[in-house]
Amino acid sequence: MLAAKVLSDFYRTVTVIDRDELPDEPVNRRGIPQGRHVHALLGRGGQIVDELFPGFLSELVDAGGVSLDDGDFSKIYVSFGGHTMVRSGLARQPGSAMYLSSRPFLEYHVRRRLRAVPNVTILHGHDVVDLISTPDRTRVTGVQTADHDGGAEQRLTADLVVDAMGRGSRMPTLLEGLGYPRPSEDRIVVRTTYVSQLLRIPPGLVEQVVVIGAAPNRPSGLFLSSYENDQWMFTVWGMLGNEPPCHRAGMLDFAYSYAPQHVWSAVSAAEPLGEVIRHRMPWSQWRRYDQLRRFPAGLVVCGDAICSFNPIYGQGMTVGALDAMALRDCLRSGSDDLPRRYFRKAAKSIAVAWQMAAGADLAFPQVEGRRTLATRAANRATDWVLQVCSYDAVVAEKFFRINNFLDPPARLLHPAFIFALVKAKLRRRRRGELLPVAGQKVA
Repeated sequence: MLAAKVLSDFYRTVTVIDRDELPDEPVNRRGIPQGRHVHALLGRGGQIVDELFPGFLSELVDAGGVSLDDGDFSKIYVSFGGHTMVRSGLARQPGSAMYLSSRPFLEYHVRRRLRAVPNVTILHGHDVVDLISTPDRTRVTGVQTADHDGGAEQRLTADLVVDAMGRGSRMPTLLEGLGYPRPSEDRIVVRTTYVSQLLRIPPGLVEQVVVIGAAPNRPSGLFLSSYENDQWMFTVWGMLGNEPPCHRAGMLDFAYSYAPQHVWSAVSAAEPLGEVIRHRMPWSQWRRYDQLRRFPAGLVVCGDAICSFNPIYGQGMTVGALDAMALRDCLRSGSDDLPRRYFRKAAKSIAVAWQMAAGADLAFPQVEGRRTLATRAANRATDWVLQVCSYDAVVAEKFFRINNFLDPPARLLHPAFIFALVKAKLRRRRRGELLPVAGQKVA
């Protein structure tokens, strides 16, 4: 939908083809298998949506979405790598906002704004079954669709086709049908399983968002996120085949050893609002369209159809938004050689997210993937930063800005940031305070 909004500024008409029926209300749908699980729009992702649809974030909050935009660390409980982030203080630059809501709620409000764009049409209940090309197959000129109701097919011509069909995209196979090579794939085998349930929790019992990430020797964690309409999403997850049970009691037992006591108590006392849902993701994958030497004109790929990450890092929607901005920036220079220019530009932001997620995954010896010297060094540096984040709000703020894609990871190596780290450690040492032990449970 974000790509469609971008295209509406450059093309006379834009048609969005969706396999699902799209009712005019927030509902879970088959085409979004992760839609029933926890979602969060990171800071940079929120900025992009608000830029494409001015006033969107205010409208989302007015409709009931939850905004964490005041930099108040007491509203969040976050633990990465066994280090619990500082629990008090205010960020000096509360720009690292997150926006919390269910996926159907967020999607509905984006779709409502997109439907108001005069030159955009949404064709739902249709599948794309094939690409249409010129006789010499050097340019894609449209798609062939099939109606879900009767299977009736129709041909839609286009100056540009954008594949946003998600992780299950058949584009590699469709390219082979046109005589082009499939893109190579980078993979990190994580075998992640999510189990989630929607809840109602009385106010005041728990922070607005709780994130317990994996820790050394513990490839599991949990999320608890406040949603619209006073709802909460509780998710427990495990990697490397460490699967949570798909029932409420099992979820609680699975999380008991690492959940903060007040969080576990709040979830235990909560009112269930829906069934327990499971979702599995075997690996993160990056289809390297940016490395192909031959690719037809008139076609690009975006979102999870290029790269889908281990969902425990919450990067997917934000990276998809960054893909849309890469497409916008390339179209501003015209459509000549668009696929090559776009894939290379999109790969830059994808590489940042991939390095962050894959590096964290590869900290576990059982995860299959290539471990470079740079990855190992980055993991050591990140652990050092996280130690300081456990007691220093200035450093924690800078880390959250990087984690929200507002600042580049290279900022960790900036002299000013290293100075802030050293200063915080010296201040801690002068006070004679002990550092928290990685992996220690904090009540």
